[in-house]
Amino acid sequence: MATVLKGAEVTAALNANLKTEVEILKQRGIHPTLGIIRVGERPDDLSYEKGACKRAETIGVAVKKILLPEDASQEELLEVVERVNQDDQIHGVLLFRPLPKQMDDEIIRAALSPEKDIDGITDGSLMGVFADTQKGFPPCTAEACIQILNHFGIDPKGKKAVVLGRSLVIGKPVAMMLLKKNATVTICHTRTAEIPAECREADILIAAAGRAGVISSEFVKPGQVIIDVGINFVDGKLKGDVDFDVVEPIVEAVTPVPGGVGTVTTSVLIGHVIEAAKRTI
Repeated sequence: MATVLKGAEVTAALNANLKTEVEILKQRGIHPTLGIIRVGERPDDLSYEKGACKRAETIGVAVKKILLPEDASQEELLEVVERVNQDDQIHGVLLFRPLPKQMDDEIIRAALSPEKDIDGITDGSLMGVFADTQKGFPPCTAEACIQILNHFGIDPKGKKAVVLGRSLVIGKPVAMMLLKKNATVTICHTRTAEIPAECREADILIAAAGRAGVISSEFVKPGQVIIDVGINFVDGKLKGDVDFDVVEPIVEAVTPVPGGVGTVTTSVLIGHVIEAAKRTI
């Protein structure tokens, strides 16, 4: 039976540390503040916003919301982005995407300052991940994978890590973050030959394929650590990319869905706000 790497345990530890950091900043007259920019009222945006605001309140981070209607123009959104870029009282910005069809996502992302981009959506933030600099921040879900490994004492150094998925949201940045921790990294994707065989070679497998239950027994072996990043709704239920019931008896450790990576993501987001505030000192 595998060790189930529960996100709640990671989140509790992160939150405790973050609360301490917030208190230290406030003693210096700095009040970490998250700026939320949302266009329209997509249900998934509202759900994530609620979770982020609750986590911010728990940790002691302030939130300023800037809300625009679904039919807002690109120019209106650009004005908002420029305003938060210039606002020294807002340390980090969460910009909800996808944007409405009348807006050019690339133009909007380029307008956001990487220093305030706490969810790794700008080219500047991604450059920071790939160049290993402190410019911007990595995508929160990618960092949540690393935080889980850190918390449970799973050191990627010298190990073979396989990342299934090559998106800029998870696959590519988490591969770079694993490289930084001295893992030997392989990225698999839809054109990779013999994907199950590649995955079986992994000591650490990051499943970010976007297909419910795609990781079955033929993808895994004893001794592996599996981080499931999948968010798939099947018959109204949240499912991961890993067929948990099949894989769990085989591997050494695995994250559940729900209750794994997603649980950690909002704490990482708030952590980025706090780090952005610290960088202003």
